[in-house]
Amino acid sequence: MLHTHTIDRIESRTLKRSFPRSIPRNAKGGHHGQHAQIQVRLVYTNQGAMGWGLSSGPEHETQALVGRRVSELIDPASGVVQEARALDIPLHDLAGRILGQPVWRMLGAAGPRSLPIYAGGIYFDDLEPLESPRGIDALLAACEQDAASGHAHFKLKIGRGFKVMDRTAGDRRDAEVTRAVRKRFPSAKLLVDANDGYDPEGFCRYLDEVLECGLYWVEESFPESAAGLKRLRDKLTAESPATLIADGEARLGPTQVPPGPYGKWPRDQLDGLLNLARDRLLDVLLMDVTAMGFTAWRTIMPELRAAGVAGSPHAWSEPLKTLYAAQLAGGLGNVPIIEGVPGAVEGVDASGYLLQAGMLTLPELPGFGLELAD
Repeated sequence: MLHTHTIDRIESRTLKRSFPRSIPRNAKGGHHGQHAQIQVRLVYTNQGAMGWGLSSGPEHETQALVGRRVSELIDPASGVVQEARALDIPLHDLAGRILGQPVWRMLGAAGPRSLPIYAGGIYFDDLEPLESPRGIDALLAACEQDAASGHAHFKLKIGRGFKVMDRTAGDRRDAEVTRAVRKRFPSAKLLVDANDGYDPEGFCRYLDEVLECGLYWVEESFPESAAGLKRLRDKLTAESPATLIADGEARLGPTQVPPGPYGKWPRDQLDGLLNLARDRLLDVLLMDVTAMGFTAWRTIMPELRAAGVAGSPHAWSEPLKTLYAAQLAGGLGNVPIIEGVPGAVEGVDASGYLLQAGMLTLPELPGFGLELAD
């Protein structure tokens, strides 16, 4: 069916993305604000089909694909050819629409249709504004806002003592925030992400302060090393064996330029993460859903399974990336929970996705099930 469709034209479009509130800083980065412009590309065929999605890369590279058969650019069973990776997401959407299948079914439907999701936009709200901080109640209000939209689980940014506060005071506040959210949401899966803002010793001290909170996972606690992760694993095994260790969002070495078979991740960096997983020092890998790429995730997921590690594609800072990550999870399986980015994109109808009680249910609509206003 795909072979009867030829790429007729490719159109770039800028859309407005909005969070429900201004998102403040984390351990290392500045303010994220509330609104931003994102780029998408629309791919049309000579048979009247259209697929679209987030897309980066030089315009001339994508325009060079006009006139090609869709079947030359994407195989529904494996993904997009290397020369067309700038259109990785739009071509998956297009193939699903032509075949009349949701992307998650096209990928194999190996995961559940309804997926656990956490709210990933809980940053340092308690420290804003710097001249008159609002305190922990402001952070709890952010959690309540996300809970009202259907979230039941929360990932908290920690690492206040890395740059924003004095080390001792910041570490103390991290623990206070964690305990406060646990008290307000006693049934929530609670995740913490330090953005590498601790060292192993300091993070183990933080764990001592929040042991009763029963953390679901700890993410990027410190720059990964076998020695540091071994210390963390021993600590968790002894005191909180159900807590998962998640890592792999950040690229510690050079970025792959131009993007290769694994997007911006060089193969040797992925091998390093997989070796840590084989040594039982990592439980979940977090490479970004678009910076790595849909096709690359399809390629690497069997290797994750073989190494005994799960995947959960990083989705910050775009609500669309949450929906893409959910489609991957439903299609490939081996994803215990997905990252929820609060907000919406102007002109995009995502009503086919149902967020309720901490679960995101995928639509049965073709492609990604996202309609774009003219």
